[in-house]
Amino acid sequence: MQVTMRGIGKAFGPVRVLDGVEFNLGAGEIHALMGENGAGKSTLMKILSGVYQADAGEILIDGKPTPIRNTVEAERAGIAIIHQELNLIPQLSVMENLFLGREPSRFGVVDSAAMRKQARKWLDMVGAERIDPQAEAGHLSIGQQQLVEIAKALSLDARVLVMDEPTAALTHREIETLFEIMLALKARGVALVYVSHRMEEIFRICDKVSVLRDGQFVGERAVQDTSFDEVVRLMVGRELGDRFPKRAQTPGEVRFKVAGLADDGNISGISFDVRAGEVLGVAGLMGAGRSEILRTLFGLNRKTAGTVTLDGRTLEVRDASGAIDAGIGFVTEDRKSQGLVLGMSVRENATLVHLDRYARFGVVNDGAERAAVADLIKQLRIRTRDAELDVKSLSGGNQQKVVFAKWLVEPPKVLLLDEPTRGVDVGGKAEIYTIINQLASQGVAIVMVSSELPEVLAMSDRILVMHQGRQNGIFEAAGATQELIMTAATGGHAATVATSAAA
Repeated sequence: MQVTMRGIGKAFGPVRVLDGVEFNLGAGEIHALMGENGAGKSTLMKILSGVYQADAGEILIDGKPTPIRNTVEAERAGIAIIHQELNLIPQLSVMENLFLGREPSRFGVVDSAAMRKQARKWLDMVGAERIDPQAEAGHLSIGQQQLVEIAKALSLDARVLVMDEPTAALTHREIETLFEIMLALKARGVALVYVSHRMEEIFRICDKVSVLRDGQFVGERAVQDTSFDEVVRLMVGRELGDRFPKRAQTPGEVRFKVAGLADDGNISGISFDVRAGEVLGVAGLMGAGRSEILRTLFGLNRKTAGTVTLDGRTLEVRDASGAIDAGIGFVTEDRKSQGLVLGMSVRENATLVHLDRYARFGVVNDGAERAAVADLIKQLRIRTRDAELDVKSLSGGNQQKVVFAKWLVEPPKVLLLDEPTRGVDVGGKAEIYTIINQLASQGVAIVMVSSELPEVLAMSDRILVMHQGRQNGIFEAAGATQELIMTAATGGHAATVATSAAA
């Protein structure tokens, strides 16, 4: 099926999101759609899938103008979308989610046996043989839920499948499974639109790439005929420079020390130290206990064993307030549910942690607060109309910068980062890396969890690797490779460049 989007325009009130956008998709093609956060990628795909209606332009299917006014019309046309925030209803079973609103029936009664049989067929088709059709969807891993969403799309006889950031929360193995499924769908003639910020994936799995910038179409390239640098130039309109900016300073004395850390069954025996101005990366497969380390150090998970020392003083952190008072900051993995108050403004979110800095006798000095936030917006290059705009109105990358802003008002002694660039475009990532380096240059000790191995290797001084709740070595980043880190993350021994567990 050939899809052509021509002259697409869309505005929300006075804000023009898309302007004359072109997009062409062919059968049996994996086509990447790229652009910075806020470039209009998701809006364009929501128009294709019937979530929004365009203000201008037209959609042609196999050369014929085809109005798509809602999601039902999109499904009838063979177009399905898998959103970044998965749309399964957690309380329903897998098969009920697969056939929601179109359950097979017999004599007016839902035919559970037929639904289970059909669900089994579609699950097997996407390599989900281990998923029970009768299992509650909320009990599945994110990767398994992703497979259910793909099975649901195929059960609709989708000939065009839009995937928005499909690997953002997947393990390495789940990503490999997803790619195998994508290639199988491509071989069957299904057209796939792949929206992702992960450049390595684009160059590995996609045939073509189209780029949007500031709501406009700026170019289409065959992946084999382009390069990382050219795609970045198209996305940001400038040379990005070094993808991972380097830090010039040498880390100082040990600032943060952890010995024998354990929680209620997720992690145990975790020991490491972090020097002032050092970035300690934490790698491992999903479920290995990476995030649990940070949550325990910040007082969100109960510490059952171990000692934590900051600047030579033993800490007993029991909650987030205690962690903040001790000088520990935390950029959480899920910015929307844990890092931000979406109904509050950019200003209110940015000063939320240290609002007392701007208050006297319980009254906030509005002028001082607004001036500080204006400086942060400028420093972090947060793209917002003004500081009073609700933070939920910002793109994902700009929301993430607001999360960082909370900890720049008064930089902590230790900053815990959990997937700090998840869902952030390549230009935004470079800016966040610069922020991390600036904090390190101020002597902040940083512990950074990331699923992106190039990021861990480039931004870290040393790397702690987790496997099944325990650490499987600490490595000097300068001598490490992706293969070595993955070997340790899967339980293998890769001690050639290992340093001591707690230097």
